[in-house]
Amino acid sequence: MTGKHFVEKFRIQPGKPVRLDDFDPAFKGKHGKSHVLRRTQELCAKMGELQQKLFAERKRSLLICLQALDAGGKDGVIKHVIGSMNPEGCDVANFKEPTQEELAHDFLWRVEAKTPKRGEVAIFNRSHYEDVLIVRVHNLVPKEVWSKRYDDINNFERLHIESGTHILKFFLHISKEEQLKRFEQRLDDPTKRWKISESDYSEREYWDDYVRAYEDALAKCNTKDAPWFVIPSDHKWFRDLAVSEIIVATLESMNIQVPKPTVNIEDIRRKYHSAVKKEKGGKSRRHRAKS
Repeated sequence: MTGKHFVEKFRIQPGKPVRLDDFDPAFKGKHGKSHVLRRTQELCAKMGELQQKLFAERKRSLLICLQALDAGGKDGVIKHVIGSMNPEGCDVANFKEPTQEELAHDFLWRVEAKTPKRGEVAIFNRSHYEDVLIVRVHNLVPKEVWSKRYDDINNFERLHIESGTHILKFFLHISKEEQLKRFEQRLDDPTKRWKISESDYSEREYWDDYVRAYEDALAKCNTKDAPWFVIPSDHKWFRDLAVSEIIVATLESMNIQVPKPTVNIEDIRRKYHSAVKKEKGGKSRRHRAKS
């Protein structure tokens, strides 16, 4: 299965309702884990090359939004997939509970400040979609407020698309059983216990509410130029393959062009050779003098 097939298979078609029960979170394709790991490594190397071209071109940018229920794998994707990019042209923003300053502005204010500059890639670990997800599930604002935000989000994304930003949005889809398994692994692994919180388990009571909230967000904010992808994520290794395939396919479709040099290369080459010849001559004279 190639990158284009992944784009077609996991992308939600605009204008259609979404039922997450229609997507198998345990899907892992036909290839074995070892093959997938090798392929992912190849893709990550390719991703780094394409990102370097994007950085050199400095005409467009890429915004990647990662959303998931707790333990869905956002940090894992950032580490194992996004980690292949050069940090100089890549920024990760983590949107947790808003600060008092952020609450004093509109809900998109804190997100706007983290959107990518031309030539750069920005990754949102959680994103502006939290304001139609957790806000909705826990009734943090009235329905008449959050229900209007879908249009605000679409307008926000359209503005950035028109400014040259390509947008990819991934929902990392895990099963309720897999989530509980990962919570237990955190309890057993001393290096991961720092991730544990009481809300990990209490939020499971709202699982069905989150599913409905995600289904609405995925359907109402899914456009041709800012698509949502539902990524099967029960198997971490397949999740990484799917995400890396789609990112690489997107970057390749941008037909990124490295800019032409702003200096006369032949002139620079002549000066370089002249400098090298002069330096070698100086070394030779110093050597004869010591002899």
